[in-house]
Amino acid sequence: MTLEPTAFLPDHNELILTRYRKAAAMREAGINPYPARFAVTHDAAQILKNSAGMIANGEVVSVLGRVMLIRSFGKAAFLPVRDGSGQIQVYVKSGVVDEAGFRVYKEFLDAGDLVGVTGKIFITKTGEISIEAATLTMASKAVRQLPDKFHGLRDVEARYRQRYVDLIANPEVAELFRSRSRIMSSMRRFLDESNFMEVETPMMQPISGGASARPFETHHNALDMKLYLRIAPELYLKRLVVGGMDRVYEINRNFRNEGISPRHNPEFTMLELYAGSWNASRMMDFTEAIIRETTRLAFGTMVIKIADQEVDLSQPVPRVKMIDAVREATGQDLHWTTPWPEVAALRGKLPIPAEITTTDAAIVFLFEELCEKMFVRPTFIVEFPKSVSPLAKSVEGMPEVADRFELYANGVELANGYSELNDPAEQFRRFEDQVLKRKSGDLEATAEIDVDYVRALEYGMMPTAGLGIGIDRLTMLLTGAASIRDVILFPQMKAEIGSDVDPEAGA
Repeated sequence: MTLEPTAFLPDHNELILTRYRKAAAMREAGINPYPARFAVTHDAAQILKNSAGMIANGEVVSVLGRVMLIRSFGKAAFLPVRDGSGQIQVYVKSGVVDEAGFRVYKEFLDAGDLVGVTGKIFITKTGEISIEAATLTMASKAVRQLPDKFHGLRDVEARYRQRYVDLIANPEVAELFRSRSRIMSSMRRFLDESNFMEVETPMMQPISGGASARPFETHHNALDMKLYLRIAPELYLKRLVVGGMDRVYEINRNFRNEGISPRHNPEFTMLELYAGSWNASRMMDFTEAIIRETTRLAFGTMVIKIADQEVDLSQPVPRVKMIDAVREATGQDLHWTTPWPEVAALRGKLPIPAEITTTDAAIVFLFEELCEKMFVRPTFIVEFPKSVSPLAKSVEGMPEVADRFELYANGVELANGYSELNDPAEQFRRFEDQVLKRKSGDLEATAEIDVDYVRALEYGMMPTAGLGIGIDRLTMLLTGAASIRDVILFPQMKAEIGSDVDPEAGA
């Protein structure tokens, strides 16, 4: 007698319970609905590519995949079966497939189930390459239905929250993440061939630093100390440069306790690298090279489409001073040294918020508000105020301006880099300024001085340039994705309403 299943998750319905009954009936019939393994000899793509030779040789193949649809004709059926490489049709017929396999098809099989199939390749009357099943085995019984075959999984929140279903229902999503994987492996290949060494630095740090951002906090019980999830690996990587590792990189996970938007996720992936003897200008050249070569290696081309514009990444990227961009956008002759009262007097003409009280802050705000969106084609923005660049060297002869750049494309910042400050005394003073800003209410400023980093600089760090590239945003650019959540497999989201399970309720 089949044990009647009981709902134990909040959304269990009769359709799901019916499939649980099928799984129970399979067990009663001596058929394991969840066997430990199935020996695979080929994937769908290999069969489709080499079918002519396989048919000529009468080759027997074994594939494992998900049944996407059941087209039944009584004692026969066509099953489109999808694996990680693609989809192939399976033909199941009474008298051809083994008796146990035909029983699985007739009594227990549903769309969505994973099956193992063994048989020979043939071509149907309609010209479709197919497998004639000699054996059919249940590899994993799916007790939830797939989304409607005509509409797929289209609800945006459901796609992100249940990425596993998104990947099943929308094959183009899996291809996007294959592209992301190629981007990262191509980037590693180029860096390795450029004599950079991949390293790992701590993800939990006693002092939060290396960028301006709010950190996540945690506590280490054994050491009884507060730790921060890193907002950037910068200060650790530059310690390695001090130690003589003059070309290092890390593809790392960073965490910033900030908002979520189409361009921001609190957990994200960065490439960060440092090169001794380089300056910001040399690093901009290398930034062009790494994006160009990564694109070529990953996609076989250096021409991409950005907002319906074809962009050839082999062409030089223009360099625009931030102050010049703001002057053009506002029509005002602003300078980094313009006295604040003169800038404040422009509030009626320019959208400068009341909480901004310095020239530097006003110019940076106007750039972000008015200029960023203008840079659709890749463009370097250079020369930032030193006040927002506490780890960067100043431009020669311009002490108030940092030798820093950011790369923009499609109105989004993709990369950030600068000539690294290596004067320990000045770095200490910059840290002091950050601590004062934090005490004044700037929650993104550094809360304490990293004394050990200053100590490292006292041993001497060669002239160095650094670079950070947002992998998620670069993937968005190269694949045409509209949101950062499209290129992160499991983006952060609000808790699902009604998702709690009461362990006391029983099943």
